[in-house]
Amino acid sequence: MTTEIFSEIAEIGIPIPHGGADLHSHTTASDGMEAPRDQVRLAHRAGLEALAVTDHDTVAGIAEAVAEGHKLDIHVIPGVEISTVESGVDIHILGYYVNECDPVLLERLSRLRKTRDYRNVMITDKLTEQGIPITMEEVVAELGRPLADGESVGRPHIADALVRRGVVQDMREAFDKYLGANGTAYVNPPRIRPYEAAEWIRDAGGAVVLAHPVLYGSDELVERIVTEMKPDGIEVWHSDHDEQDVERYAALAQRFNCIMTAGSDFHGARQGKVFHGQLGSRRVSMDTVNELRHIAERRRLT
Repeated sequence: MTTEIFSEIAEIGIPIPHGGADLHSHTTASDGMEAPRDQVRLAHRAGLEALAVTDHDTVAGIAEAVAEGHKLDIHVIPGVEISTVESGVDIHILGYYVNECDPVLLERLSRLRKTRDYRNVMITDKLTEQGIPITMEEVVAELGRPLADGESVGRPHIADALVRRGVVQDMREAFDKYLGANGTAYVNPPRIRPYEAAEWIRDAGGAVVLAHPVLYGSDELVERIVTEMKPDGIEVWHSDHDEQDVERYAALAQRFNCIMTAGSDFHGARQGKVFHGQLGSRRVSMDTVNELRHIAERRRLT
């Protein structure tokens, strides 16, 4: 898959840049398509100096990614993307340089994954009610491998199952019709609030960043979250942000004295389409990486 992705880039004449860091990516530890070691190899081919592994509600892929990073001289940033809810909207909080071995963080993330598991069953139950019989046991079996300890299963895996059954053509249609916020099988069980996720990240010695604010559908909500949560940064450049979004969130970051970060939110390719964006398509300088690292280092000393 890694080779196929970069072959496509070469064929359409897009130059592969060099340097910097992509601060948002997902591996098979959650809902990405690339194993952690392969993700780092892909980062190397993309010319990145650093890559943040930020799987949903798990740090299970970090050790493997860090080990591969040492081999390829890629700085792997231990990260996580924590699922929260505010005013009925799914809000994602990124943590960088968290202590992935911290027992309190591991226990907290385990609780979140149990909520995710409960939500998955609720989704498959709603699909079954709509004449699309499917179980989570079937979804996991179709992965073709046993789940690793701490691995997180999410909606993209259910979307894959819907594609394989011919219910939808691709993941986008699966989310639009069934799994997204306006889908007929969407559910949103109670979760922690954004400020609680920020506390978890700080407790684990990490830096806190609000992920992809445009996806929440309300800048008023985003500003309220930033005011309450007081993040260290805001993800200004994201694969789903256009130029106007970047301008707005850059201004918001400046107003709240937040670091401006960037991430592709790369999940790999499904049905030949990269979701959300290609690895390395959004990147920041190593100066930004060092800012986040210094915040985390100071936090661990307090």
